[in-house]
Amino acid sequence: MTFTPYLYFDGQAEAALRYYAEVFGATDLTLMPYHEAPEPEGLPKSDHIMYGHIMLGDACLMASDVMPGTKAGPQQAVAINFPVETVEEGQHLFDRLCEGGAVTMPYGPVFYSKAFGMVKDRFGTHWMIGVPPEEPDA
Repeated sequence: MTFTPYLYFDGQAEAALRYYAEVFGATDLTLMPYHEAPEPEGLPKSDHIMYGHIMLGDACLMASDVMPGTKAGPQQAVAINFPVETVEEGQHLFDRLCEGGAVTMPYGPVFYSKAFGMVKDRFGTHWMIGVPPEEPDA
């Protein structure tokens, strides 16, 4: 079992998921706009995303736009943690997520990791990128 993050956007889900797929190298991108829902569902005929996800191995990041006519609140009280194997890989991802975003904690060494940083990307998603702590020798 695992938890799967699900992000809500206000008309930016497609752009965000395409960007995340490119940044993280995801090979599976699914986008289903509201207008593709069956007629009997009574959903709006909109190009906004009703359901979307990217897959990175077994990991899934899901997202959609809120129902047309409603407003999405900002993503303020949650961050997506993405562990990386190397400092260099983390720096690359951190730098990409910073494009048009804002650093909330610079990427670099901290007492619990070789490198860790936090960023709010241009879509308002908060990310934590870091190298997991090393296991102590037994």
